[in-house]
Amino acid sequence: MVDEQDQARDAYWMARALDLAKQAAGLGEAPIGALVVDSKTQTLIAEAHNEPITLHDPSGHAEILAIRRAGIALSNYRLAPELTLYVTLEPCTMCAGAISHARIARLVYGASDAKGGAVEHGVRFFEQKTCHWRPKVTSGILAEPCADTLRTFFRARR
Repeated sequence: MVDEQDQARDAYWMARALDLAKQAAGLGEAPIGALVVDSKTQTLIAEAHNEPITLHDPSGHAEILAIRRAGIALSNYRLAPELTLYVTLEPCTMCAGAISHARIARLVYGASDAKGGAVEHGVRFFEQKTCHWRPKVTSGILAEPCADTLRTFFRARR
């Protein structure tokens, strides 16, 4: 169960991830932002926004880039057990796999993604018996501002 202090922390970090998403939109990238935070110390370890177009890399999702940067910052491919990943959109299957392999303790995301999400939707990656590491999941943090940022971005591109 998440208490009021935890909800306030989650909202603080999600707002920061949302700022990163808006930076991505300014670059013509899908507006998704992600942060890796030490839950015990409330220290930012790494951050990123979507960059598959900029990097010419189909794996350039915000979650993947934030996890890679956290691994470099911590000098370990398996991340510390107290880390939380904040992301503005429900992770896809690729990102859910990376979250599992990195041993992220907690995943917090904003908007749900009925089409491409893999946590509550689609393959429900963390519910599969072949998934070796399952983070605790909290969804819906600043869901409407996260979803609105995406809707606005894609509406303008149509």
